[in-house]
Amino acid sequence: MIKLLTILWNSFSMALQELKVNKLRTFLSLFGITIGIFCIIGVLATVDSLEKKIQSDLKSFGNNTIYIDKWEYSGGNEYPWWKYYKRPAPKYDEMKFLKEKSQLASNICLFVSANANLSYEETILTNVNIYGITEEFSNIQDVGIVYGRYINESEFIRGTPTVVIGYKNAENLFGNPERAVDKEVTFNGKKVIIVGVIQKQGQSMVGGFDYDQCLLTTYRYFASVYVPKNSNPFIMVQAKQNVSSVALVDELRGEMRQLRRISPNQEENFSLNDVNELGAQVSGFFGSVNLGGWAIAGLSLIVGAFGVANIMFVTVRERTSQIGLKKAIGAKSRTILTEFLLESAFLCILGGLMGLFLVWILTKVLGTVMPFPIFIAPNIIFLAMSICIILGILSGIIPAAIAAKMDPVVAIRTK
Repeated sequence: MIKLLTILWNSFSMALQELKVNKLRTFLSLFGITIGIFCIIGVLATVDSLEKKIQSDLKSFGNNTIYIDKWEYSGGNEYPWWKYYKRPAPKYDEMKFLKEKSQLASNICLFVSANANLSYEETILTNVNIYGITEEFSNIQDVGIVYGRYINESEFIRGTPTVVIGYKNAENLFGNPERAVDKEVTFNGKKVIIVGVIQKQGQSMVGGFDYDQCLLTTYRYFASVYVPKNSNPFIMVQAKQNVSSVALVDELRGEMRQLRRISPNQEENFSLNDVNELGAQVSGFFGSVNLGGWAIAGLSLIVGAFGVANIMFVTVRERTSQIGLKKAIGAKSRTILTEFLLESAFLCILGGLMGLFLVWILTKVLGTVMPFPIFIAPNIIFLAMSICIILGILSGIIPAAIAAKMDPVVAIRTK
C-alpha cells in the first residue's frame, strides 16, 4: 500500500514538474484535452439542465394524466389541423359521464380558457388568461396559494364571481401581490372578487398553463360569461395510483366511443394525449443532441490524446538515464510502467480540470441570460474525470511500455 502511494505521489510530482518546467509546451499539448472536456461537459451540462427544466414544466401538466381534446398534441410538419378542427369539443356532460363510469381515474376535471382585459381602478392589463375549472383541478395541478385561499367547494357549486389571480398579474395591478386579496377587479365587463394569489411559477419552456398571468375561476361562473364550446375546452383525467397511463387510455377510449356512439368501423373524433409520451419524446430528442456533442468533442479529445502522447515520448527520452539508474538499483519494469501511465493520467486530469473550470465560467455567464439555471451535475464531473484517466492511460501506454523495456546499461549511457 505504501509503495503504491509512493508511486502515485512520484507520478503526480513529475506531472507537476513537467508543467512547471515546460509550461508552454505542456499547455499547448493539453489544450486539446481541455477543449474536448469543455465541449463534452458544456454540452452535457446545458442539455441536462434544459431537459430537467422541460421535464419539470411537463410535470405541471399533471402526473400520469391524459388530456381528452379534439386536438392531437403530437404536432409535426404534416399536421392535419383541418381534420381536428371539425371535431366536436369536449363537454361538461362528458366529464360527468366519465366520472361516473371510469374505474381507473382518480381525478377528472374540465378546463376552459379565454383572454380578456383585466382592470383595477386606472390600471389595465391586456390579454390576460382567464381559466375556468371544475372541482378536481387542484388535485391534478399543483396550484399553490401564497396569499389568501383557494376557491372553496360552495363557490364551485354556486358559480360565484370569486377568482384566484396569478402572481405577476397581482404584482402589476397592486404592486404588492399580498394587497390583491379581497380586491374587486373587472374583466369582460364583469366584477369579481380576488380570494387568493397563486405562488410565483416562473417562465415555462413548453407553454401550457401560464399561472403567473392568469385569472382562475369556477367553470360555472366562466360559463355565465363565455360560451364553453368556443373556449378551447379539454378534459383532464388523472390515473389512480399504480394504474398505468396506457391502461387508462384504453379505458377512456372505450368510454368515449360509447359516449359519442362511434361504431367499431368509424374513426374516433377525439384525441387522448398522454403527458408521459411527451416526456419520452423529450428524452429521445435530448439523447440525439448529446450524441452530437460527443461527436464534436471526440475530435478534440483525439487531438488532445496525441498531444499527451507526444509529451510522454519527449519525457521518456529526457529521462532515459534516470530510468536506467532506477532499473539498475532494482526498480521493476512494472513500476516504471505504472509511474509513466499515472503521470500521463495526471496530465490529462490537469487538462480536464481546466476544461471544467471553463465550463463553470460558462454556466455563470449563461445563467444570467438563459431562462433556466445551468448546473454541472456530480455524475457529469465523474464522467469527465473518468474520460481523462482513460485517455491518459491510452495516450501513455506506448511511451510507458518503451520506458519499461529499456536496458538499464544502455539507458544510463544515453545522454
